[in-house]
Amino acid sequence: MRYALLLALTTYCFFAHGQPDAGPSLAWKFRTGGPVIGSPAVSGERAFVGSLDSTLYALDLTTGQVRWARRLGGVIRSTACLHDGRVYVTAGDAVLYALDAASGQIRWRFRTLGGILGERKYDFADYYHSSPVVSGNWVCFGAGDGRVYAVSADTGQLQWSFQTGDIVHTTPALAGDRLFIGSLDGHLYALDVRTGSLRWKFKSVGHRYFPKGEMQGSPVVGNGLVYIGSRDYNLYALDASHGYDHWTKSFPLGWATALSVRDSVLYVGTSDDKLIAAVDGRTGRELWRTDAGFNIFGGAAFSDDRLYVGTLMGKILGLDRRTGAVRWTRTTVGYEQHKSRYFGADDRFRPDIQTLIRVPEDFLNLYHRVGAIFSAPTLAGARLLAGSADGYIYCWQL
Repeated sequence: MRYALLLALTTYCFFAHGQPDAGPSLAWKFRTGGPVIGSPAVSGERAFVGSLDSTLYALDLTTGQVRWARRLGGVIRSTACLHDGRVYVTAGDAVLYALDAASGQIRWRFRTLGGILGERKYDFADYYHSSPVVSGNWVCFGAGDGRVYAVSADTGQLQWSFQTGDIVHTTPALAGDRLFIGSLDGHLYALDVRTGSLRWKFKSVGHRYFPKGEMQGSPVVGNGLVYIGSRDYNLYALDASHGYDHWTKSFPLGWATALSVRDSVLYVGTSDDKLIAAVDGRTGRELWRTDAGFNIFGGAAFSDDRLYVGTLMGKILGLDRRTGAVRWTRTTVGYEQHKSRYFGADDRFRPDIQTLIRVPEDFLNLYHRVGAIFSAPTLAGARLLAGSADGYIYCWQL
């Protein structure tokens, strides 16, 4: 009887909490010549991804072999946009390129009006360039000259530009005839995507350490709201039509800039709070939160019952969407090779970490060495892809 009761309790716990997944197997990895900041973009049997080696790669989705590689005029910190047989990507913070997806041939170039060459950064924690998005037949993006642009997808001819008060490295979000984009001047702007005219703008509160309340995170849209994370430690949910604040959620230790929407749920990845949370997108009520172990800067990818997110420690986590439970973890080559340089066996910083990280550039070195994952993973069927600051592009078979 006691044995039967024990067996019943064991069986209940097994099904109530779920068995951890075996996790995916590594299908292939490809090494570029520099850190990879953006997400892989997939079309058909190819994955397109750029690197800080200034090269855009088209890789075979099954084998990881290079189909073509095109060196551009500057580092690539953005995610490529695929549309109608072309690949659009920003490089060097001054040029938008349109390339033929099949051959890699450059179809046209558009140079920003500010003509800022090289890599203009706001500060050491400004990791991204704005990724282009397509609305109708226009390609829209932000730039280091503080402007938002819309150009013809066919010719690269300028349609309109809008001037903000500082660098624009966030990626636009589109909803209907509105384009939403954040600037490091601390504003979220809602623009008419057809004309570039201002519909409304919202100013963040600001913080004692970041008084401008820079809009570092890229906005996402859902539930009739625009969500954006600021450097003032706040996450804002703004009315998409009028710009007023529906709710605000604060994170006491840092930024909540990694946002993804699925159905009515907003998934929030945080930096120094080192967690991922699921909140009701309509009210801000927290549904669950999970300790991710380290900073999250990129959004999530989703399957039916899982979400996938990367950390700056060089890890990919597969979580249960309903409960937030971590079902499996995969690590980068950089993490495996350099973890002990910075972390102990429990993945916490070594006691002497202050002797190893003295200036902001030391953090960048850490991220590059351990293979930080700055962007959202990409799900393509049963394959999960991610770029890493160790220079590799990884593909796991789920």
